[in-house]
Amino acid sequence: MDTSLLVIQTLNGLQLGLLLFLVASGLTLVFGILDFVNLAHASLYMLGAFICASLTYAVGNFFLAVLIALPVTALLGWGVERFVARPLYARDHLDHVLATFGLILVLDTAAHLIWGPEGIAVPLPEAFRGQIELSETLVIPTYRLVIIAAGLAAAGGLYWMVVHTRLGMLIRAGASNRVMVGALGINIELLFGLVFALGAALAGLAGMLIAPITEASIGMGNQVIITAFVVIIVGGIGSMKGAFIAALLIGLIDTLGRSFLDDIFKLVMSPDAAENSAPAISAMLIYIIMACVLALKPQGLFPPKVR
Repeated sequence: MDTSLLVIQTLNGLQLGLLLFLVASGLTLVFGILDFVNLAHASLYMLGAFICASLTYAVGNFFLAVLIALPVTALLGWGVERFVARPLYARDHLDHVLATFGLILVLDTAAHLIWGPEGIAVPLPEAFRGQIELSETLVIPTYRLVIIAAGLAAAGGLYWMVVHTRLGMLIRAGASNRVMVGALGINIELLFGLVFALGAALAGLAGMLIAPITEASIGMGNQVIITAFVVIIVGGIGSMKGAFIAALLIGLIDTLGRSFLDDIFKLVMSPDAAENSAPAISAMLIYIIMACVLALKPQGLFPPKVR
């Protein structure tokens, strides 16, 4: 096994895991507190990338564009909660799925009308276009480390907010017993709107960070939302700790599995059989893990405490 490739793929896995956490954390907040299945969370990921791309060309600086795009994406999330989610809280999950799937189609079409069918490439500041050479065979793109640092910073900020602020206390209380939170006089509609806006901002941030690598494109969040649901199921719905650990686990397993599973299979089977079976197994690996967790711990690895 190539050590340099292992280090690079591990960093890729960490990057993927942190981006998944940004998407899954907002999703688990909305699902865990509001009991609302929001498939359109992926569209907020996409809109964050498009808004950031447009602002990057308008203001000439990627990181300034991110700072402006975050509150804009949060406002869009508040609008989704106010006009789409709120009338559906009393309905069952099937109605949530149908409504938010329709919202995906609406937002994809709106993005098509505003930005056109082609993707938008996002230019990076010159300082982050280079590479860091650790050895002759180990070269790491600078921006990849920036994504990892930004993801860790966002995770740390989210942890501080949830654990050490009044809003975080209300979020934790709402995840445990939202009926009691409302009975204690808390403005539950305002809390729900803030949770939706926070989730939208986190998903949008993930889209903004990945856009310089993959470009902003229509439907870019559709595959991410499936993996994000796997993350919150494995970690435990409503658990921020579970979302963080499960996101890193899923990111590393998915990335390393696609890179090295064939080498592992070659230890017990012929090279041809290993090369033919490894891609299929690696594509199913995270779903196999989810099935195992559901069989052994249906509430997830780190379910939130509920009274």
